[in-house]
This record gives sequence, structure tokens and C-alpha cells, in this order.
Amino acid sequence: MRLLLIEDEAKVAGFVSRSLAAERFAVDTAGDGRSGLEFATTYQYDLVILDLMLPEIEGKDVLRKLRKVNPNVPVIILTARDSLKDKVDIIESGADDYLTKPFAFAELLVRVKALLRRGPVSRASTIRLEDLELDRISYQVKRSGLRIPLTAKEFALLEYLMSNAGRVLSRTMIIEHVWDQSFDGITNIVDVYVRHLRNKIDDGHEHKLIQTVRGFGYTIAERN
Repeated sequence: MRLLLIEDEAKVAGFVSRSLAAERFAVDTAGDGRSGLEFATTYQYDLVILDLMLPEIEGKDVLRKLRKVNPNVPVIILTARDSLKDKVDIIESGADDYLTKPFAFAELLVRVKALLRRGPVSRASTIRLEDLELDRISYQVKRSGLRIPLTAKEFALLEYLMSNAGRVLSRTMIIEHVWDQSFDGITNIVDVYVRHLRNKIDDGHEHKLIQTVRGFGYTIAERN
């Protein structure tokens, strides 16, 4: 896995890059926004770790320009800002996750691994799979043109499945993405919510979109 770290604080950059290398990641580093953007748009990375306060080009502008070129690469923001407004702005700007400084490397590593397991995600405002449609802006879901009411967690689960259509997702991957925490020993929560989704999405339809892959997890897929 190849990662890009864009961080102007030399001590932080050195510590993070060495620690990631010890975890067997290949890490490129950039000390300012301009060179970081050049790296990010020239080479293919599996994930980008981006500081907000950068010389040359601010981190938020780097993210905005990066998203025009590569809308799907996972991006973790490092920031000293911790207000709710700042956090909302970070996510709405196209970040996948953020970490408030100072932070423990163990927490950064967990977030990096979680995003890498999730993989690139489509950022189109509307996702379609056969006759199923999910709108990320209006939070509406329809199948065969009929609106389906979902809870927030059901919507998040369906979005994750549809964003990774055709890919088998383990219960652990789903928990880490949808619930953003560990539910050790009670992974059956995923089974419960998948059952809820099936009742709403698949009942009454000849083709069942949500499929169980025995021994692995779940996937959502079109007809073969």
C-alpha cells in the first residue's frame, strides 16, 4: 500500500512516516501544499493523510483540487481545529475522516487501516443499481420508483453496500464503517440491520439485491 503524507511540521511528519513504514506501508512525504498536490495528482496513492495548515497552498484547497482529479482516493485530515463547524466543513469538503491534533499514532493507524479496507468510494450524489436508487443529498432511497423510508443507520449501511457493489464486505468492515467503532462479540448487529434492509429493499421483488456470502459477509450485486 502506498500512502502520501502532506505535513509541514518536520517532527510530526518524520514520526508518522517512520511509524507507518514500520507497519510496512510505502510512504511519500510532502512539506507544503503545492508539492503535496503535485504528488497527489501525479502518482497513484491508496490513501492521503493531509494537514490543514500548510504553506504554499492550504490543506482545504489541496483537498478541493485533489477531488477534481481523483474523487475516490481516501483522505484523512489532520487538524488542530475541533469545533463542530470545523468538523462538518472538513467532511463536506470531501474528506473521509479527520484526526484532531495532538493525536496518538495508534488511533491514526486504526483509521488508516479502516479506510484502506473500505477502499475507494464513488462520490456521485446518486448511486444506482438496477432499479434501486440512493440519493446522498436528499437521503432518499427508491426502488422501481417507489420511495423507501430508512433509518439513518439503514441508509448508511445501504450506501456502504452500494458504494462497494459487487464486493464482499465482512461484518467487521461494515461495523467499522457504519458504526465507526468496535462491537467486539456482537457482530450480529450487522445481521439484524441487513435483515431490516432486506425487508424494505428486497421484499416483493423477484430479484434480491442483497446477498449473503456464507462465511464471509454480505454484498449487493446486479443480476449475472
